[in-house]
Amino acid sequence: MGIETVHTGDGRSRLRSYLPLGAALVTVVLWASAFVAIRHLGSDVSPGALTLGRLLVGSAVLGALLISRPRRWPTRRDWPPLLVVGLLWFGVYNVALNAGEQRVDAGTASMLVNVGPIIVAVLAAIFLGEGFPRRVLGGTVVGFAGVVIIALSTSPSGQNDMWGVVLCVVAAASAAVSMIAQKPLVGRLPALEVTCLACTIGAVACLPFAPELIRDVDAAGGSVIVWIVYLGAFPTAVAFTTWAYALARSTAGRLASTIYLVPPITIVLGWALLDEIPPLAALGGGALCLLGVAVSRTKGRRREPRARPAG
Repeated sequence: MGIETVHTGDGRSRLRSYLPLGAALVTVVLWASAFVAIRHLGSDVSPGALTLGRLLVGSAVLGALLISRPRRWPTRRDWPPLLVVGLLWFGVYNVALNAGEQRVDAGTASMLVNVGPIIVAVLAAIFLGEGFPRRVLGGTVVGFAGVVIIALSTSPSGQNDMWGVVLCVVAAASAAVSMIAQKPLVGRLPALEVTCLACTIGAVACLPFAPELIRDVDAAGGSVIVWIVYLGAFPTAVAFTTWAYALARSTAGRLASTIYLVPPITIVLGWALLDEIPPLAALGGGALCLLGVAVSRTKGRRREPRARPAG
């Protein structure tokens, strides 16, 4: 009986150790699908209107999930970082990304946004005291090299413009700053509550886009509504919650490196759904992205102290 109990405990402990990674992977896949959905809707819905529609749906889904659970009201010190996350990540990030994807393709946008982990690693070292672990830095460099290769190979001349690039970099910086602000929050508050409050703050900030949303939805029809509901329910409500859950159980720099998985997944989805065929070099860049994530998430072996000779 004792042996069985030990094995059961070890199995549960091992399962719990994999849950943050599983949550991060759910986030990565859903965020990758968001790039494709945003690109698909770009000609029908304006950037601000799409952001408001997505956040309204996300807030409604999160609120419905939260209403039946015990809640812990944020303290006074929690509100400044909540406002930062809500305004920057749910507001500025989405508007900038939506506008950027009207000027650059989905694959390129996902590459440009992936300068974010570099910013996160630096900010986490400065403000969260996470330091610069060699494996995280090495994985970040390898993953970023993959991003550069994909960006160069999926940016045909004449299809992308400088404003699109600038907007995607603004989105990346907004997300990076928000991740740093969110890290201490998810240590004090439940992930679902943090996500719901931040999403609601972003939705309130985007209410001036309501007339555009009504006009665009009325002109575009039912399929656009389905896509907006998808963006709000899955890449927003689900993905941001699973991200907050993983962030509470990992360092910001290490977790941010998993975002390098977004570009190769986006390219595959764009190939399948938007008929955008990636060049061969992009596949090599995607392999580097995967390698970068693997390097950053491995732990170095602890050196055992050498036994001193007797006498």
